[in-house]
Amino acid sequence: MRLIGSGRSSRSDEQWTDTVREAFDTVEATGPAVEHALADTRYLSANTSSAKDLEQLLESSTGIPALYFALPPAVTAKAVETLKEVELPAGTVLVLEKPFGTDRRSAVELNGLLAQLVPQEQVFRVDHFLGTSTVLNVLGMRFTNRLFEPLWNRDHIARVEIVYDEELGLEGRAGYYDGTGAMVDMLQSHLLQVMALITMEAPTTVEATELRAAKSQAVRAVRLWGEDAVRASRRARYTAGTIGDRDLPSYVDEDGVDPGLETETLTEVTIEADTWRWAGVPFTLRSGKAIGNPRQEVVVTFRETPRVPGGLRGAEDPTVLHIGLGSPTIALELNVNGPGDPFTVDRATLATDIGEGRLNPYGEVLQGILDRDPTLSVRSDAVEHSWGIIDQIRDAWQAGQVPLEEYPAGSPGPDWSAAHEEQR
Repeated sequence: MRLIGSGRSSRSDEQWTDTVREAFDTVEATGPAVEHALADTRYLSANTSSAKDLEQLLESSTGIPALYFALPPAVTAKAVETLKEVELPAGTVLVLEKPFGTDRRSAVELNGLLAQLVPQEQVFRVDHFLGTSTVLNVLGMRFTNRLFEPLWNRDHIARVEIVYDEELGLEGRAGYYDGTGAMVDMLQSHLLQVMALITMEAPTTVEATELRAAKSQAVRAVRLWGEDAVRASRRARYTAGTIGDRDLPSYVDEDGVDPGLETETLTEVTIEADTWRWAGVPFTLRSGKAIGNPRQEVVVTFRETPRVPGGLRGAEDPTVLHIGLGSPTIALELNVNGPGDPFTVDRATLATDIGEGRLNPYGEVLQGILDRDPTLSVRSDAVEHSWGIIDQIRDAWQAGQVPLEEYPAGSPGPDWSAAHEEQR
């Protein structure tokens, strides 16, 4: 493998090699493979809207090239348009990070451009979130355990939450985040893809073509709860507060933020999978920044038992399954007869740490690119449908129909429990 760095700025091969070496040092990577990569890497200054520059970039590759677009959506679209003027080597792979486009219309246009350049199987719309070991473990847990799959439907599951809250604030990323916000940054790509793994039907195999088809079908079934963007969505942004020993300024006072954009740092959307298996089950997708005691997990709450026999006292809460997104853990909360009085029911948790994956999430994505295995790549139709959901919500927000609430940094966020109860 030969790594070629490229950007608009000028830098020498030596400066670029130092950058790559520093990256290897962050994970203490050493050995012949590292030395080979360092000896052979180089840097080419290029303007991605210039066909001549892109031709030069492709000619520097001695094998089948994989172009990894680490660019904003608008710049990526211009680069892809420019590639129409360039003769691509056979087998060229095009890799695009999220967000793929900025709305449904731009995603459709970008998909059309890509289809003119290379076959669908050579386009990788990557989402490193799908490379997380716990996320991928959903497949094994669902489809290899008779305990879960017979209960994995509307008759036995009351609701599902997919939550990715974090303590981090803006952290100097206003150039990307302001105007993008929590909904596009997390829900449109990451959390909707996790939901697809929860709701999809069992594929015949987990080979890329069949697995991606099953995921895409699951995404295409997603609908806003009640088909009402106003009732189904909530948004907020953080004000000044404290998290641990850090004092965070209000979001609107962060460097580079335009308060007029009304960018949300916390969003919560309730949707459903409009299928025979899942109709009527609310799925709440939530992500926020600067949250105190954050959660990063999928929470599957089963329905309550129809009746508790008289004489049993204590816990009567429903069974709850937790699948960690921030840590590789799975936990099952259930009721058991506790110590002491045999007729008193206590709450117990069965938990396991499934361990880290063979590679980190980005490593899994890059492995798929190098192996030309699109398992962790998102299909074009799934991307377009997910943007359609987001566009409905943004239309309601821009019309002022959903208020932009506030919450202090370090707090749990606004109290939206009343909305939850209404949806149940």
